Amino acid sequence: MHMEACAGQASSAHIVLVHGACLGGWSWFKVATRLRSAGHRVSTPDLAASGVDPRPLREVPTFRDYTKPLLDLLESLPPGEKVVLVGHSLGGVNIALACELFPEKIAAAVFVAAFMPDHRSPPSYVLEKQDLTLGRSLMRVSSMFVDDLRLQPPHTEARYGSVRKAYIVFKDDHAIVEAFQRWMVHNYPVDEVMEIDGADHMALLSTPTELARCLAHIAVKYAA
Repeated sequence: MHMEACAGQASSAHIVLVHGACLGGWSWFKVATRLRSAGHRVSTPDLAASGVDPRPLREVPTFRDYTKPLLDLLESLPPGEKVVLVGHSLGGVNIALACELFPEKIAAAVFVAAFMPDHRSPPSYVLEKQDLTLGRSLMRVSSMFVDDLRLQPPHTEARYGSVRKAYIVFKDDHAIVEAFQRWMVHNYPVDEVMEIDGADHMALLSTPTELARCLAHIAVKYAA
């Protein structure tokens, strides 16, 4: 499949891709390549103790510590710049925290087969609703930080709730199954829902063209 290029268009966006537990920014390389070829600027940060970050997990005691590389990236943006923030799997909880702290820097938040908190319950709520089993290839030891997230207050409607949101459903995901993805959207409705047939949990690697096309559509629509 060919992804339509939008290089040179005024609607090109800065897209920040946030990985899930046990992974790293590397997991986005196929999608990032396609988005860059379509004219978008793409960042793929490694969260703490993930990817090439050498720290062991024991040096990352809280979920906010784990998210700090993403928060630092957003804090460093020039005044007025907004990004399309994308989170896969556990990365949905990271981007929700980022929306709460930096809503003015985010044009849209995109949850890609991701855990999506609401603004009524602690961030741990959606994690405690489903057991998650992840593969081990190229992965590092990680944590879901449920105990820490259980102690955090809900994100606020005024900040997290103010950010426009989209959800991309992976229909053949056996880790965060389609029914649970749709439950999260029902629990916390978003501006747009897209879906990819035949996409498993690691569609970042198995169906990258289809995923990149969805993200490019959202970026052009919401970052304009």
